[in-house]
Amino acid sequence: MKKCSPHNQNCLNCENDYCLRTVPFLSSLDPHQLKEVSKGTVRRRYKKGERIFSEGETARKLYMLCSGKVKIFRYTPDGKELILYILSPNYFSFIGAFNLLKETTFDFSAEALEDTVLCTLDKHEFENIILKYPKVTLKILEEAYDRINKIESLVYRLSTNNVDAKVAGLLLSLIKDFGVEADDGIHLNMTMNREEMGSYAGLTRETMSRKLRSMQKQGLIEIQGNKKIIVKDINDLNDMLL
Repeated sequence: MKKCSPHNQNCLNCENDYCLRTVPFLSSLDPHQLKEVSKGTVRRRYKKGERIFSEGETARKLYMLCSGKVKIFRYTPDGKELILYILSPNYFSFIGAFNLLKETTFDFSAEALEDTVLCTLDKHEFENIILKYPKVTLKILEEAYDRINKIESLVYRLSTNNVDAKVAGLLLSLIKDFGVEADDGIHLNMTMNREEMGSYAGLTRETMSRKLRSMQKQGLIEIQGNKKIIVKDINDLNDMLL
């Protein structure tokens, strides 16, 4: 079978163990152990905008992100979408582990933000892994702690009435997850549109777009098309939270 190269992680011709090496919570496994784990995985590609699972479905699989990005969201009582966090290969790289352990239904939905490759493990295979490799369990708990912090940040953004603080908090969260430092600032290559950004910050699309334009006029950020935002000075964003 043809193997994938590191520069072509969307390839579906690679062996599963290559894709699993991109999943941080499996990083403690040696190549032999990873090969063993890969035998129980099923790999699938999702197109941008494709639903992976929906709120209310019974959790039967652990989803591990090999490439792409996935938004985890739910709907408010008035029908508005609320993004909880974003999965990426290097940060929040799996979903479903805690639901499998408790044998519950999902209380959120998942959708591909861009073309995405996921590997899945069923409940039996997942339980075998955490029993056989305790370090994997510790990695999962570490990521659970990070997710709690992420949700606390979301609660803050939603609870404040300060629009500046909402947008600044969102940009800081995205910088932590996806920011790339460069000479002219921190680059954010966006996979979310303005409506999704507003959903993540608790704002309407119109308010999000207006505030980003205002921040650009103030010289705080630079907007390049619809897909890139350059943050000039992260300290300016932190000051907006005060």
